[in-house]
Order: sequence, then structure tokens, then C-alpha cells
Amino acid sequence: MGRSKSSLTTPSVISDFKEITKMGLALSVVFSSLAGYLLGVETVDFKTLILLALGGYFMVGASNAYNQIIEKDLDALMNRTKNRPIPAGRMSVTTAFIIATVFTLLGIIILYTINKQTAMFGAISIFLYTCVYTPLKTKTPLAVFVGAIPGAIPFMLGWVAATDDFGIEPGTLFALQFFWQFPHFWSIGWFLYEDYKRGGFFMLPTGKQDKGTAVQTIMYCIWTLIVSIIPVFGFTGTLKLSVVAAILVGLLGLGMVYYAFRLFKIMTEKAAKQLMLASVSYITLIQIVYVIDKFIR
Repeated sequence: MGRSKSSLTTPSVISDFKEITKMGLALSVVFSSLAGYLLGVETVDFKTLILLALGGYFMVGASNAYNQIIEKDLDALMNRTKNRPIPAGRMSVTTAFIIATVFTLLGIIILYTINKQTAMFGAISIFLYTCVYTPLKTKTPLAVFVGAIPGAIPFMLGWVAATDDFGIEPGTLFALQFFWQFPHFWSIGWFLYEDYKRGGFFMLPTGKQDKGTAVQTIMYCIWTLIVSIIPVFGFTGTLKLSVVAAILVGLLGLGMVYYAFRLFKIMTEKAAKQLMLASVSYITLIQIVYVIDKFIR
């Protein structure tokens, strides 16, 4: 009996660790920053690539752990989050705080070894996510606007890690991922509306699953589409896009716009879920297109 008990606890310790740092989300953020790095670099340095992946993971993991400490009482109210390690009582706040603090320090130190600007942007993203976005979530839908800033930093961070320079190129990458956050967040806020309401979170721009929210979602999808094809016109410095890649990126953007219109038309949670999946596919695919286009152009 003793053996089966220990074999039960070990996987749960690992899964709790994955959950407190939100491993899936953290890996998607690392993917964005690596894409930004590959876009900015002239010759790929694998040591920097590994440092960026590790530093990025620690930064996101820290933000998520702090977030779950702050929201532990609200998480307990929502079906989506009540089984997280802290509200479910499997992890103490102290343990989570130690993980978050160690991750913050490791993240900033590792990013600092790449260059100072990378560490600075990493630190800003943790601060905004933890100290501004998280407390605002229960107060105002504007929280999504604040949350979109740290959410948009990774793509840009990769470029800064590669070049130690902040200019029009990382600015464009930031704008692209910034505008994208809105349809992504709002589609999640739409299909989890009732659950979010239990925790007192107001994620939708009008506070309701209505036409107003759907129209704003469409607008931000269009902004995202416009920003994503801007590099083809040649005024984003060394960030360039071939005509073929721009057409591909444009078509992917139209796909997301289509799902946003569909949400406006039928206003269902299923349509919101489809838009969320479309938004995740979109950001991943355009980052891949951007990187491939750079290396084959």
C-alpha cells in the first residue's frame, strides 16, 4: 500500500508544478520569444537560444505562480480553477511563493546574461502581469488592455535578445501580438463567461456576451491582420516579409476575422471557442511563416 501511495504523490507533485507555472502557456510564450530571436539574429547562437528559452520559461512561470497566489480565493470559486494546487490545498502559499521568487530571480539573471534590455523587458512583464493586470481583473474589463502588454512582450523580447536594440522591428512584433491578445482573451472570456462571473472577473469589453463585445473583437482581428502584413511594404527596418509570405499571413488573418464575424452572427459559446482555437493557430502559424520566410528569402 505504501508503494502505491508514494507513486501517487510523485506524479501529482510534478503535475502541480506544471500547473502552478502553467507549463503549456509558458511553452507557447517561449515559442514566441524564440521566433522573435530567429527573426532578429544574423547567425543563430544556440547558447543564446537556450538561455532565452530558459529565461522566458522562468519569467512566465513566475508570473503564473504569483497570479495563482493572489487569486487563490477567487480560483476556489470557479470550476475552471478550483482544482489548481493552492485552492485545492495540495500546495501551500509559501511553497508557491518560493517557486515564484526563485523563478523570478533565475529568469532575470538568465535574461541579463543575454543583455540588459532583455532582462529589463522581462522584469517589466512580470511586474505588469502580477501587480497591475491581476488586481485589475476583478475591477474592470480594461485589465485585458493591461494584460495584453506583458502578453505581447515575448515576441519582441526575442528580437531584443538577438540585437540588443529596441526599434521599429521589435515594435512591430510587439504591436502584432498586442492586438492579437484581444480577440484571444475575449473569446476565452466569452465561453467561460459564467465561470468568470463566479470569480468576479470582468473580461469582456462591454461586460456582457453581446454585439458590442463581438464588434470590438472583429475590429481587433482586423488590426492584427493589418499589422501582420505591414513588413511587406518595407518600412519596418530589417523586419521584412516577402509577397508570398504576406499573402499567407493575410489569409491566416482573414481566417481569424471570419471566426470573429461568425461569433458576431451566432453569438454562441461554441463560436467563441472556435475563435479562440483559430487565434491560437493563427499566432503560431504566422510566427512560423515569418521565420521560414526570413531564412528562405
